[in-house]
Amino acid sequence: MHRILIANRGEIATRIIRATHELGKTAVAIYAKADEFSMHRFKADEAYQVGEDSDPIGAYLNIDDIIRIAKENNIDAIHPGYGFLSENAVFARAVEAAGIKFIGPRPELLEMFGDKLQAKNAAIKAGVPTIPGTEKPVKDVDDALNFAGQFGYPIFVKSAAGGGGKGMRIVHHQQEMREAFKMAQSEASSSFGDDEIYLERYLVDPIHIEVQVVADEHGEMVHLYERNSSIQRRHQKIIEFAPAVGISASVRDQIRKAALKLLKSVNYSNAATIEFLVEGNQFYFMEGNPRIQVEHTVTEEVTGIDIVQTQIKVAEGQRLHEEIGVPQQAQIEAVGVAIQARITTEDPMNNFIPDVGRIQTYRSPGGTGVRLDAGNAFAGAIVTPHYDSLLTKAIVHAPTFDEALVKMDRVLNEFVIAGVKTNIPFLKKLIHHPILDRN
Repeated sequence: MHRILIANRGEIATRIIRATHELGKTAVAIYAKADEFSMHRFKADEAYQVGEDSDPIGAYLNIDDIIRIAKENNIDAIHPGYGFLSENAVFARAVEAAGIKFIGPRPELLEMFGDKLQAKNAAIKAGVPTIPGTEKPVKDVDDALNFAGQFGYPIFVKSAAGGGGKGMRIVHHQQEMREAFKMAQSEASSSFGDDEIYLERYLVDPIHIEVQVVADEHGEMVHLYERNSSIQRRHQKIIEFAPAVGISASVRDQIRKAALKLLKSVNYSNAATIEFLVEGNQFYFMEGNPRIQVEHTVTEEVTGIDIVQTQIKVAEGQRLHEEIGVPQQAQIEAVGVAIQARITTEDPMNNFIPDVGRIQTYRSPGGTGVRLDAGNAFAGAIVTPHYDSLLTKAIVHAPTFDEALVKMDRVLNEFVIAGVKTNIPFLKKLIHHPILDRN
């Protein structure tokens, strides 16, 4: 495997390009017309425009054109990154049908984890705790009302195919159910092309924990500890840290074992994240992500294991321990604490409306224990309205959680960005909020 095409853009494309180069391989990028001056295009060894007749987002979803580019340029493997086609089983099958390796799990596992009900039923079958809820889609609002009558309010109305806060409604009272159910169905249909809805008991104030796992194609699997992703706005993660130091060691150990149990039960290979909600000493499976995560960085910092390089080596058929060099489970340690803050081009003083325009000034922080994973974060870059507003991921690593917070405070204060508004003022206040002490 020598030539790897990265079917993505922005910071994750740059991240994968770097991992590819460090393995001595050729990195091939694709870019939409709107991204012709984007950093990932110029970081790659080769770059080709994709989806000339598509809109800026549709270009990265154009399976036929991506496969065409891959075939014409003798691509050996495709890394999908996160978002776009990363969890699309049709794409994964098209890649395989073209004789190209898909860097990720088997297509049927993309389908399973992409359907929240299938994933939940797999967890139940594996003996992993799940939140009380429906095991089949709920088609009728009267059935939803009956469920709420049995389990009580609040109830979480959720899209079976969705994520990222779309197709989701919290219902606190019976009077809200009809409208919430209808809105969730409509949003799920428009966002995912699937209006199937399921219900769960809503946990009012849980802690959101996710376990990072890597596995090879020969049955070897390890966890790389866990992350706390509880700090969210509108169901979108803002700050993540690893390990989850605010949770008891006993509960964390049980959660890690549950994640491995689920993934072993479906014979998983490559990288995955299993997410849980924790309430006191109880934990419940929430969902599985069969791809690299935005917040994989904090896990890499505390374990010293390059997850993206591991993904590529697993796709080559290498064994996790003997060939890749990932330690046995007992030898993997989480050293210190790493925190990631997502810096976005959003205006916190105006309801976080995304900002666009030319970045006039961009000065970034540095120093020991500081990592920046950026996309188009440089003076002169144009921030367009077409894509996610993520500009840079700031990651810090320190011996303790408190020391990591101090370092993050310093990092945020060293940023100088002019020309577009960012959420940095909000992040500066957030890292001093008592909610971080609770987590």
